[in-house]
Amino acid sequence: MAVAGFSGIHHIALNVRDLDASVRWYSAILDFSPLFRWDTDSFDRQLMRHPSGVVIGLTTHKHADAGAEFSERRTGLDHLAFAVRTRAELEAWASRLTGAGVAHSGITVTPPMGFTLIAFRDPDNIQLEMYLAEDAPDR
Repeated sequence: MAVAGFSGIHHIALNVRDLDASVRWYSAILDFSPLFRWDTDSFDRQLMRHPSGVVIGLTTHKHADAGAEFSERRTGLDHLAFAVRTRAELEAWASRLTGAGVAHSGITVTPPMGFTLIAFRDPDNIQLEMYLAEDAPDR
């Protein structure tokens, strides 16, 4: 009998208010490239892939409450963290975000966990992070 396991996360779908603007932002700021568009009677979605293999689906729903501003305090997504391997990569992201005019936290260490990150927000106020765990204890 096979073990019920999984090998990773295939994709994440994020709800956005302006699909075209979000596609441009995720392309320009984070290097995602469009894969394909998937429009239905309920939503319009653009699947995008990062060179690392991470896939996101940027989605605009066709419902009356779809334009509500994102809040990590409601049930659902709190934030999305992208892994970086080195401090140098994190420093490069800080420079890139600053150069692109994206407000961010700067490189921050979260004591006592030892995680090092940069927090910033997309056009819909969804918190994103570049996340380095090299100095963090195994958990």
